[in-house]
Amino acid sequence: MNFELLIQLIINGLIVGLLYGVVAMCFVLVYKSTQVVNFAQGEFLLIGAWVCWAFLIYAELPFIVGFFLTLFFMAGFGVLLQMIVLRPMIGEPIISVIMITIGLSMFFQSLMKWIFGVDPQSYPQVFETQSFEIYGLNVEVAYLMSTGIALLIMVAFFLFFKYSKHGLAMRATAFDQQVAQSLGISVKSVFAMSWGIAATVSATAGIVIGLVNGVSDSLSVMGIKVFPAVILGGLDSIIGAIVGGLIIGVLENVAEFFDSQYFHIGNMYDIAPFYVLLIILWFKPYGLFGTKDIERI
Repeated sequence: MNFELLIQLIINGLIVGLLYGVVAMCFVLVYKSTQVVNFAQGEFLLIGAWVCWAFLIYAELPFIVGFFLTLFFMAGFGVLLQMIVLRPMIGEPIISVIMITIGLSMFFQSLMKWIFGVDPQSYPQVFETQSFEIYGLNVEVAYLMSTGIALLIMVAFFLFFKYSKHGLAMRATAFDQQVAQSLGISVKSVFAMSWGIAATVSATAGIVIGLVNGVSDSLSVMGIKVFPAVILGGLDSIIGAIVGGLIIGVLENVAEFFDSQYFHIGNMYDIAPFYVLLIILWFKPYGLFGTKDIERI
């Protein structure tokens, strides 16, 4: 057994798993606030990555300027999307709203192809050194940056929900929308804020992945790949999203290692998380940290 390769893959899995956890937190944030599963989450990654690429290539801005301009753009984009498209659906059956998000997913994929084409594009070189070795292991500089950003976002989420007025309003809305409204909290503003934050954070993950792998339609697939992490951790648990992301990130890399070394089934990197999804739904449908919802008739 090639232990050096296995350790390398586990480390890569932990780094990618942190990004999965960040995107999974966006799923949880939108669900807790609005009770809607956003199937257009992956497209937020794709749009953010393309917008940042356009700032760097067409406007020739420095990376740090293009990065923050993209985050401001995506925050406004998420808020406007919720206000224009999703706010009129308040009070409608949940399945109708979910279908809207699926429709948005298809629309944004087609729109990005129309604007930027179908060919993958690379970001201009951001770091002087692309990778270096740590104890014999090759580490991408962009992955180290992604680790720092992911940890920073997780700390920011904790502080935001724990201490800020808006974070407390979002927690109250997630607990009970009617009670929150009776306390003077604007539920519509909370909905818009949750979509704005989800779009911004997802765009951050999209940019980081784009730095390593380039920008292409495959970025939007991450929204579906993260879904097993969300279910594994619990659809209403921020901590569960982080844990689920780490587990799925390591699992898919380890599955790929054993498949290439022993099983030779093929494509286990993509399939293994969905096997876990099925097992979790069979034995623990609320996830590792999810809240059990008991309905009495």
